[in-house]
Amino acid sequence: MTQALTRSALDPGLAALIDRVAERQRADFGHAVSDVKADGSLITACDRWSDATLVEGLAALFPNEGVLSEEGNKQVPLSDAYWVVDPLDGTTNFAAGIPYWAISLARFEHGRPVLAVLDVPPLGQRIVAVRGKGAWRNDKVLRPPSLQAHPAGCASLCSRSIGVLQKLPDRRFPGKIRLLGVASLNLVSVAMGQTVAALEATPKIWDLAAAWLVLSELQCPLRWLLRSPENLVPGSDQAVADYPVLAADRAETLERFMPWAEALQALAADP
Repeated sequence: MTQALTRSALDPGLAALIDRVAERQRADFGHAVSDVKADGSLITACDRWSDATLVEGLAALFPNEGVLSEEGNKQVPLSDAYWVVDPLDGTTNFAAGIPYWAISLARFEHGRPVLAVLDVPPLGQRIVAVRGKGAWRNDKVLRPPSLQAHPAGCASLCSRSIGVLQKLPDRRFPGKIRLLGVASLNLVSVAMGQTVAALEATPKIWDLAAAWLVLSELQCPLRWLLRSPENLVPGSDQAVADYPVLAADRAETLERFMPWAEALQALAADP
């Protein structure tokens, strides 16, 4: 029953499209040459190819639904339903030969994600979430992390949020720090039970769209620290909009990490 649900949640054409992009990324891994974008982040030919292929593929599969993507149109589409795409989240890892990156897609209705896919090509893993139905990894049901024990107590920081440690020098950070370099997977690591919390300083909507739904379906509390991505305004430009966020496995953990989230909030409000 659950396996049928997860497979039916992904249109066969959509699954084949993601498979095609994942296969190309694996083939290009270790041979990528990167350029520097205007914002200082890296981009490779594989990023551009992946973005164009996903955008064109989605337009063919869902012709009445717009697409917002990291390397393409960054304005919120005017269509009732639309897609938010990060074709290769973790380009620095990809370009450096570190086998950890993701393809992130989310379908939005009424300003909120209703279907999410996070494909991790180097690990052969695909996480799918459907609003109101739950989340799965490779067709196996994921349980809320609040129902699990986390003896390791790892917590994810991004490179830009690690500065909060200096803001609270006399307080011991309540987790074993991990910096993995992939915003979408940093956030979803909480939902997967790999970390107890994740603090992201500058995620764009394409970084967090899919992870947001996975976290929501697995009952992980979120605290938006500067602005909320809920109810994005159609036509609004998302090129420079950041959505700092704290994600946690349960409410008690969220409160335990809030002092560092508040420090990040202060930094974001007055950079």
